[in-house]
Amino acid sequence: MVRLPGRPGTRPPRPFGPPRAAQGPRPQGSGTNGGRPGVLRSAVTGRSVAGQVFILQVVIVLLLIVAAVVAQVLQVRHDTDREAENRSLAVAETFAHSPGIAAALRLPDPTAVLQPRAEAARKATGVDFIVVMNTDGIRYTHPNPDRIGKKFVGTIAPAVAGGTVTEHVSGTIGPLVQVVVPVQDAGGKVVGLVSAGITTTHVGGAAAQQLPLLLAAAAVALALATAGTALVSRRLLRQTHGLGPYEMTRMYEHHDAVLHAVREGVLIVGDGGRLLLANDEAHRLLDLPEDAEQRTVLELGLDDETAALLASGRVATDEVHLVGDRLVAINQRPTDLRGGPAGSVTTLRDSTELRALSGRAEVARERLNMLYDAGVGIGTSLDVSRTAEELAKLVVPRFADFATVDLFDAVLHGEEPRPGTALRRAACAGTREDCPLYPVGERIRFVATSPQARSLTTGQSVLVPRLRDAPGWRAQDLERTDQVLAFGIHSLITVPLRAGSLVLGVANFWRSEKPQPFDAEELTLADELVARAAVSIDNARRYTREHSMAVTLQRSLLPRSLPEQGALEIAYRYLPAQAGVGGDWFDVLPLSGARVALVVGDVVGHGLHAAATMGRLRTAVHNFSALDLPPDELLGLLDELVGRIDQQETAADGAAAITGATCLYAVYDPVARVCTVARAGHPPPALVHSDGRVEFPEVPAGPPLGLGGLPFETAELELAQDSRLVLYTDGLVEDRERDIDAGLDMLSDALRGTPGASPEETCRAVLDHLPGRPSDDVALIVARTRVLGPDRVAEWQVPSDPAAVSEVRAAVTRQLADWNLEELDFTTELILSELVTNAIRYGRGPIGVRLLRDRTLICEVSDRSTTSPHLRYAASTDEGGRGLFLVAQLAERWGTRYTPNGKIIWAEQPLP
Repeated sequence: MVRLPGRPGTRPPRPFGPPRAAQGPRPQGSGTNGGRPGVLRSAVTGRSVAGQVFILQVVIVLLLIVAAVVAQVLQVRHDTDREAENRSLAVAETFAHSPGIAAALRLPDPTAVLQPRAEAARKATGVDFIVVMNTDGIRYTHPNPDRIGKKFVGTIAPAVAGGTVTEHVSGTIGPLVQVVVPVQDAGGKVVGLVSAGITTTHVGGAAAQQLPLLLAAAAVALALATAGTALVSRRLLRQTHGLGPYEMTRMYEHHDAVLHAVREGVLIVGDGGRLLLANDEAHRLLDLPEDAEQRTVLELGLDDETAALLASGRVATDEVHLVGDRLVAINQRPTDLRGGPAGSVTTLRDSTELRALSGRAEVARERLNMLYDAGVGIGTSLDVSRTAEELAKLVVPRFADFATVDLFDAVLHGEEPRPGTALRRAACAGTREDCPLYPVGERIRFVATSPQARSLTTGQSVLVPRLRDAPGWRAQDLERTDQVLAFGIHSLITVPLRAGSLVLGVANFWRSEKPQPFDAEELTLADELVARAAVSIDNARRYTREHSMAVTLQRSLLPRSLPEQGALEIAYRYLPAQAGVGGDWFDVLPLSGARVALVVGDVVGHGLHAAATMGRLRTAVHNFSALDLPPDELLGLLDELVGRIDQQETAADGAAAITGATCLYAVYDPVARVCTVARAGHPPPALVHSDGRVEFPEVPAGPPLGLGGLPFETAELELAQDSRLVLYTDGLVEDRERDIDAGLDMLSDALRGTPGASPEETCRAVLDHLPGRPSDDVALIVARTRVLGPDRVAEWQVPSDPAAVSEVRAAVTRQLADWNLEELDFTTELILSELVTNAIRYGRGPIGVRLLRDRTLICEVSDRSTTSPHLRYAASTDEGGRGLFLVAQLAERWGTRYTPNGKIIWAEQPLP
């Protein structure tokens, strides 16, 4: 087992000693801050690790150079011997097989023939000698003539036997290589011997010349190696900061002591899961045995999960493992990511206390997040019930397992709460759907002992840690409370919804899944959450009240039903805006002579001001229409009225002007089949012909009401029977996502798809064609035209002669008989007699009489005078002045309307 310094039971680490700066100043030019001579001096002296490395590398280079030279010399010597043998053998065999050699050996004086030839061959081949001898070894030739006839020095027996002899000898001329070969005659008999030899110095001259070059190259290599070694040594000297072996040893001991002193465990696990190193903190955290090193981690008694992680060597970052009673955060990285040895390094950190602190911090952070979410997530709409639902859904399951909100009924309707009355469950949210708590919509009257009743009475929150031990809560409903307890709900917080001095209801938070009951800190959090929600609920309540008031006002100002008339078949729709109350309005006004006026208007904006302004304009139109004015004149009067309203309100309180008010006024005459239209800044009407064609007639566009300065113009539209006239406000054809042209195209498409449809079906088709709920109010009127044909109209021209009155009465009597209206003869004759007599007496001719049979019987007398008759009460002594009084008594309605050529006095009688 390897014992490391600093471990319990081992040798304590040696003292590290004083720092280097305290041992005296360094010599100039030494260390990392000195110049290059200091570096080389330090390297040469070998006092540091860098110097020792430098010397070792230089010695290694020198040994390599010496080995190279020796190897070269040995190779040269071997090559020289080999070359000498080859050359001697080649020369000897060539000379022995030369023509005439065997014959010359049989001559009485072989020397005379062979000596010149042997010398010539020796000089030509560069060998040192060529000796020809007989089989006894007596020389016939030799470079030195004195040795001819003497015995050859060397081995000749193998050659005499027909072989070849190669020898290395040292002769008088130095070390040499000589070869002896046989000379054979034609029969293969050895008749003599030839020996050739050469000294090795003559052969190795070229190799000897290469040796200086080799030495020079070695010197250059030594110089380069020395320079490179010096550079490496200098860098090593910088990295080790000039530390010597002793200092390096002390540094290792110091680092080892630090390794065992840190408060973080360190493990080094090698290949195969074997533990190579564990510091003291790792021993403490993992409770490792003393002989843990060199054993596999699976044998150290760790839990399976931790042991598997250490043995796997996989990457781990802050993995928390329960080791004994500690929570240990483990970080692990493999060591072979960049070519290092196989294994892993693991660090351990005791996070037990940190985990507890972080847990409390996490709880605080979650509560802050919940309060923030309550600020931005509760009150997104101005609806009381939805705001209560937002509170309930926010806290489940982050704070409670179930949440309920109970509000007074008056609060749900926008009124102030009335204490003592029952509450209604407005919202309920939970982790399960089968909870036995009161459902949404249930009316609840809490008993006085219940936590909710105490909270409503005192205005304080109530914490019930254990519902099973709360008899006051159980007294509310014994059967239901038993079901709640059996369901698992065990703790409750009840918080009153307070907005100023008003208590709007209570919010209840129930806990079932978490075994711990609610505590005081959670009660404080519940108070904060409910306080924020109560403000939003109160705002929604106030908005509901104001909205209800505005809607009530608006509905009271709009027509509740359409008046009876026979000229048009009418259907209408009114869609309020998504938010607030708008100023769109419409009206159907019966006029004299079976005519009908259609009105559509729009006051831009929302709220009570727009609704009130709309009511004023609608009332004004009613009053102006009673004067039977043309559409352009009526809009002119309405424009003056809006201007006066703007001046009065702006001068009074600085209110905004009604510059966004628009209006379209149309009068349809079923007898003439003409519709007269004028508009003030309003979209044009749509006309659907009886054959299904759709068009938008050209109606002059006047300025919006209140601007003044320009007169209004009218357009007359001739309408066939069963034509449909469509009037609408801009909310139908224009919003933020589409312009008016696109809206008109959409409306045209919708109308084109309803050939022959009734007004009611047309309204439904148009609204179904809308892409979504409009953002502005929409008022829509569809009127299908009817025509009073000639069979229901009778006309006469009356001369300006009182005697003509009797003729008119007779003609009328006949016409009533044709219409089966004999019951109206007397009253009709009396009415026409008075009206015609007044026209003859006070008017100007020509005088006309027209009788219309509609839903009433209409009598009209026209003349060219613009003087209007007035109803007055005649005295008992007056002889006249009672005619119009009689007409007013006999007719259901009567009046005067002006025409471009005069006036018409009319009277209506109900049909029997």
